[in-house]
Amino acid sequence: MRDFAGTPGTLTGLALRLSQCIFAAGSITAMTTTTRFFDFTAFCYLIASMGLQVIWSFGLALLDAYALVKKKALHNTVLLSLFVVGDWVTAILSLAAASASAGITVLYFHDLGNCGFVGECQKYQMSVALAFFSWITIAVSSLIMLWLLAAG
Repeated sequence: MRDFAGTPGTLTGLALRLSQCIFAAGSITAMTTTTRFFDFTAFCYLIASMGLQVIWSFGLALLDAYALVKKKALHNTVLLSLFVVGDWVTAILSLAAASASAGITVLYFHDLGNCGFVGECQKYQMSVALAFFSWITIAVSSLIMLWLLAAG
């Protein structure tokens, strides 16, 4: 029961971690290429949250790659507990940041009609969409870690 898709030290686990990292980095890139993102606290929070996501996911991707190379299973209970807590914390922060940024994007740029800089509006929307994709992958990963911890 311990060897299913997405567990640490497997190819699918590495793919999940890399996709989290890529989506979060894409979200940061899309947001920071605009000129006015710092005017909105939610956008700054999104960058901070996605920065934490990049660091966490990249670190665990390196750990997964190391486990794949050494052909070791990462099923230590203490290690899995750390993964569960870290995944849940980053998942909650990512969801909060993506939701806040999506709310600001919809309110300010669609409901109020203040989108005179169309290129930037599209970058804000792209950044929020990538943040949600990052959250989806971290949510899947965190559920797998919780399931693995409960099964062990």
